[in-house]
Amino acid sequence: MKSFILDTNVLLHDPAALLHFGQNHIVIPLTVLEELDTMKRLPNELGRNARETIRTLNSLKEIGKGDLHTGVTLENGSTVTIELESQVKDSRYPLDLTINDNRILYPAFVLQQEGKQVVFVSKDFAARLKAEALGITAEDYKNLTYSYDEIYKGMKSLELNKHEIDLFFKDGKLALPSVEARANEYFVMTSPEQSSAMGKYNAKDQSVENLVKQTEVWGIKPRNSEQRCALDLLLRDSIKLVTLMGPAGTGKTLLALACGLRKVFDEGAYARILVSRPIVPLGRDIGYLPGTKEEKLFHWMQPIYDNLEFLCSSTGGESRETLQWVMDSQKIEMEAMTYIRGRSLPKVYLIIDEAQNLTPHEVKTIISRAGDGTKVILAGDPSQIDNPYLDKDSNGLTYTVGKFVNHEIYGHIYLDKTERSELAALAAEIL
Repeated sequence: MKSFILDTNVLLHDPAALLHFGQNHIVIPLTVLEELDTMKRLPNELGRNARETIRTLNSLKEIGKGDLHTGVTLENGSTVTIELESQVKDSRYPLDLTINDNRILYPAFVLQQEGKQVVFVSKDFAARLKAEALGITAEDYKNLTYSYDEIYKGMKSLELNKHEIDLFFKDGKLALPSVEARANEYFVMTSPEQSSAMGKYNAKDQSVENLVKQTEVWGIKPRNSEQRCALDLLLRDSIKLVTLMGPAGTGKTLLALACGLRKVFDEGAYARILVSRPIVPLGRDIGYLPGTKEEKLFHWMQPIYDNLEFLCSSTGGESRETLQWVMDSQKIEMEAMTYIRGRSLPKVYLIIDEAQNLTPHEVKTIISRAGDGTKVILAGDPSQIDNPYLDKDSNGLTYTVGKFVNHEIYGHIYLDKTERSELAALAAEIL
């Protein structure tokens, strides 16, 4: 049996982490409990997760046997203990115990000195390095992860004969019962005779069907095959969840906004557009910033306003007047992520930008807000993460792709061609 010592950030990332270590000994250092107690008052996702973890610990006494001091045995055979750190420092421990991270590591050190097989689990790379320097095995928390390097791309090539491609153009559909594909996966179909076509896989009748007819959407035309597929996903009301992944400049946010303007202002398919993005760089909620909520959000949402202004100028009219008309319509709303929780959002076209900075738990919170008739779009680049406890495998965007990949109301496209400018494309390639 191994002893897993959990860092605070693991429980803040996944409040149910205690239940995912099998038939082993799970140790919660007292300092972790103290940090959770301090954070439970925060009015954000960290505060909610801290409170949920504390409630889980409290419920263990009811669902298990024993107590948290000597160890509660759970149904899955694991035991959970809150470790009261020794008041006398082991002289062999080289780190300063006035620092919380070092106090969290101390029980791992003591257990290892007792001959136990110890694993320190943390989302903090620096803390794991400290543990390894002490000779303690250290691991990242991997329960809510999917491999970004092996991520589903949403699109693949398929070689057919010319007759099959001709049939596809004639009928608008082609049965492919022997082809392995996921729901709403896109095919670039080619033949040795240089015929080519693009289509979307329909999992119900195992066929490839035509894309939605695309001319231009609020002045925007797709510049590559990935953008054509992304527009197709965004324009289909039957697909309720869309993820767009790829580097900066590939058009993720611009395409999502353009289709939102088409769906809300031209077709009336949704009541309004709601746009949000995680507020990460300052590491604190917008409530700390001066001004009204709109004034606080303005700078965080500047990239969205920039895209809106570009779209309004692309329609051929006076961009400032069109943008003002869009904003005055009250059909487009900017919202901080903090305030989405608890809301019910029926018939909304919901865009979450920079979704790679969300945890899996936060993504679940957002998607579960979707009411009847709502479409959710998550856009981001897992290779550019600002959240210190997430990486390309453990962020909410990658996790969503991994979890939803086989569902018919979901679609995904990885965009890898930068179309912002020649300079941006070159920078993305060589820097």
